[in-house]
Amino acid sequence: MDVLWENRDLVLSGFGQTLLLLVVSGSLALAIGTVLGSFRVSAVPALRATGTAYVTVFRNTPLLVVFLLTYYGLPELGIQAPQFWRATFALTLYTAAFVCEAVRSGVNAVPPGQAEAARSIGMGFGQSLRIVVLPQAFRAVIPPLASVLIALTKNTSLVAVFGIADATFRMRGLINNHPGDVYAIFGGIALGYVLIVAVISLAAHGLERAGRAGTGRVTAR
Repeated sequence: MDVLWENRDLVLSGFGQTLLLLVVSGSLALAIGTVLGSFRVSAVPALRATGTAYVTVFRNTPLLVVFLLTYYGLPELGIQAPQFWRATFALTLYTAAFVCEAVRSGVNAVPPGQAEAARSIGMGFGQSLRIVVLPQAFRAVIPPLASVLIALTKNTSLVAVFGIADATFRMRGLINNHPGDVYAIFGGIALGYVLIVAVISLAAHGLERAGRAGTGRVTAR
């Protein structure tokens, strides 16, 4: 493992880029996916059709194709953006479709009486969704959302193909320079990804337990 220690600055900078992509893309995908999930359960046909079309397109399109369209399509439209933001855009568009489906399933899992009670006291659809339904839906979909973020963590490795110096890019460079240490390099980088996934899983488990505890206290009252 000496090669990893001697090049720890490169390895750490690579994982820093990976984490930055994960945090920015994940945050944007959660926001956009929540809005799209709201569209999917909306009473307005145009909004439902928009959410359905988005999910159908991006869930059935390979992520690499989304990357290619973003990298080469945006400049053709006159949009010049740094490579990092083009990669973030591609990851966000793709991941938001899966967040949307998770949110939709969570909303459908909330008992209909909750929304009916909200409407009975004068709340509109948007207000009842935001105040009553979505908070309960998010508690129900913590495990699926964690799985989406774990998949996003692994999907960030594709940015290495486009020259962004993430952990996978650094791994390729180290293997090229130290071919005799390929297994140690691969194992060390893989361990880094495993640690990131473990943190996401632990955080999701903690949130799920906290949500169950909060629900139990409310029920007891």
